[in-house]
Amino acid sequence: MFGHFGWQEILLILLIIIILFGASRIPDIMKAMGKGIKEFKKGVDSKEDDKKIEDKEEKKD
Repeated sequence: MFGHFGWQEILLILLIIIILFGASRIPDIMKAMGKGIKEFKKGVDSKEDDKKIEDKEEKKD
């Protein structure tokens, strides 16, 4: 998932995030990111469904 990042780099990034935002805001930030990812996936799935419907309609013609 993280590509070529080692555990030291991930730990450093997490430490910087905690320093910048504070430990109390991190759950709110993660919650917002989760909602954004969910909406993005929903949009992608919707677009794929629209494409499948268009393909079926073209095959009927």
